[in-house]
Amino acid sequence: MSGELLMGGQSLDVADLCVILTYFVIIIGIGIFASCVSKRNTVQGYFLAGRNMNWFLVGASLFVSNIGSEHFVGLAGSGAAGGIGVGAWELNALMLLQLLGWVFIPVYIASGICTMPEYLERRFGGKRLRVYLATLTLIIYCLTKISVNLYSGALFIQQAIGWPLYTSVTLLVCLTGLLTVTGGLTVVMYTDSMQALLMVSGALYLTIQGFLQIGGYYEMKEQYMQTTPNLTYIELQYNITINESDSCIPKPREDSFKMLKDVTDDEMPWLGFLLGQTPSSIWYWCTDQVIVQRALAAKSLSHAQGGTLLAGFIKILPIYIMVMPGMISRVLFTDDLVCIPGEHCMQLCGSAAGCTNLAYPRLVLGVMPSGARGLMMAVMIAALMSDLDSIFNSASTIFTLDLWKRFRKAASNTELMVVGRIFIVALIIISIAWVPIILQFQGGQLFFYIQEVTNYISPPIAAIFLTGILWKGCTEKGAFYGGLCGSALGLARLVTIFLYTPPICGEEDLRPAFLSKFHYMYYSAMLFFVTIIVAVAVSHFTKQPDKDLSRLTYWTRYDESPSMKQIELNPMNGDGKNGDVITNKETGKGDFENNPMLKKETVDEPTDEEIENEMSRWRSIGCGIFRFVCGIRKEGDTSDEPEVVFPTLYQRSREKVLLTAGLVVIMGAGIFLYIFWSV
Repeated sequence: MSGELLMGGQSLDVADLCVILTYFVIIIGIGIFASCVSKRNTVQGYFLAGRNMNWFLVGASLFVSNIGSEHFVGLAGSGAAGGIGVGAWELNALMLLQLLGWVFIPVYIASGICTMPEYLERRFGGKRLRVYLATLTLIIYCLTKISVNLYSGALFIQQAIGWPLYTSVTLLVCLTGLLTVTGGLTVVMYTDSMQALLMVSGALYLTIQGFLQIGGYYEMKEQYMQTTPNLTYIELQYNITINESDSCIPKPREDSFKMLKDVTDDEMPWLGFLLGQTPSSIWYWCTDQVIVQRALAAKSLSHAQGGTLLAGFIKILPIYIMVMPGMISRVLFTDDLVCIPGEHCMQLCGSAAGCTNLAYPRLVLGVMPSGARGLMMAVMIAALMSDLDSIFNSASTIFTLDLWKRFRKAASNTELMVVGRIFIVALIIISIAWVPIILQFQGGQLFFYIQEVTNYISPPIAAIFLTGILWKGCTEKGAFYGGLCGSALGLARLVTIFLYTPPICGEEDLRPAFLSKFHYMYYSAMLFFVTIIVAVAVSHFTKQPDKDLSRLTYWTRYDESPSMKQIELNPMNGDGKNGDVITNKETGKGDFENNPMLKKETVDEPTDEEIENEMSRWRSIGCGIFRFVCGIRKEGDTSDEPEVVFPTLYQRSREKVLLTAGLVVIMGAGIFLYIFWSV
């Protein structure tokens, strides 16, 4: 292509390519720096960044771990298709992040857990809940989160550069995996911070350019309501006969600028959203390993709560920098995005369901100047990589500590390090192998299915965690059978939606009323409450075992635990300052004995002959590289031996006042925006 890469009618010039190259250099540089300063040779250092992250790194990583390429493509596409309503998910997240910071994280920190399945085992006892949740989480990561990110990221790259989809995805997945394998969560959080700044600044720039092109918000609002297909142009260009009275001709909804809609609305019923979508969001923001792992890496409770506040404030932006750009794109490029479902859409973009998923890439290619196109290309790469590295690291954590450690109880620190990294490599292989399967789905359907699937799987999990944290009377049998009933009902509907796919506009809806008349948000609410009812009922009829619940529920988070000795710093005695971590080299007994994150590793003194043999074996270059990548320390080196590090629950009065004020402001902002966009 003679030095230029075609971009859907435009081209990536030298300035664009330089911006993309600079981005990769900076990210790799940050990754190398973080790898060098992080304690990669300890389980705690690799999986939880040494529990030493400040509020800014926690908040930026929380935001970036959520915002992936599917948000840019999906939110903008939904904005182009239906208006501002999809922004309700972002405002919901804004408030539930504070539920994580003020209710869930204090319990997680107090209990000393590292993974979500581990908390269930500590709280309820037994093994089946931990293994079940770990297995289910890994399946969700492999078949939903990774696939959605790969599809949406590859869609943008393919539209923008023209690279073969398989080639671009393979390159990005491998680069992301390399950064995650070598540095662990520390590298992930440092690169996330850089990517958060890049994503927000790039998306803000595009939004401003879009509004300048269209004449401002009120002009966009007026023109959006007039965007309908040019039927004469379509008939001449695509040789299609169209009946002007056809109800399938897409027109803007009258309530396009209303967020929460009528209770019977087929897109965003306000009651269904509040009762049905909230449990799914609680699962994602308060119990999903990808999100919670970032907060657990904070050096103290104050820093964790500060991180959730920062992430909450940033979550206000997607409505304006992702949803509205999609609406702007519909106004500027109506003929490229607004199609009649069926033959016209298939000819226009290769999807019979619709073409609005191309709204964000089309806006980038249509309004951005030279150099800025490269910036937005880097933004999309950042979104894809940030989501994938978060998933890779969290999945590795769950597999290593919840499954591998379960079957290899005597596994050493070194073995866990190697296994965690090998599992990431396996995830990369699975991700690349999943690409041909993604290509068989239509973009709109894939995104729709993933959202709906989440609402059938997650409500029982959210119910179990909420019940366990807020009610001391919940037993292991109650939680297990409650979750089992909820999951069975969710699976029943999940199988049904794949057997009866939704019809394209104009086709007869042959689905049973169970699907067509019962909105999935209301069904999600039913799953949530059924799980709680069964858990409470079974708990009342089963004997509560003699189990110490100290530091395992919200009401007992400050209790003294015989199995965990945690030293709280008192600022009055000069023993440290705000943000200090608590170090205790006594592991205690009980459940903490077998936790590699909470025990001090011992190193046997080797003999002279063993030292000589070991030195000879590791002198080769290949073995040296392997040791660096896997973070394996030299025999006899005890300088970096892992200590037990607990983030402190203690908060100074000034911290509490500032954090509480921030909580009031962010909750007030969320409620105001809900009312503003719904009245």
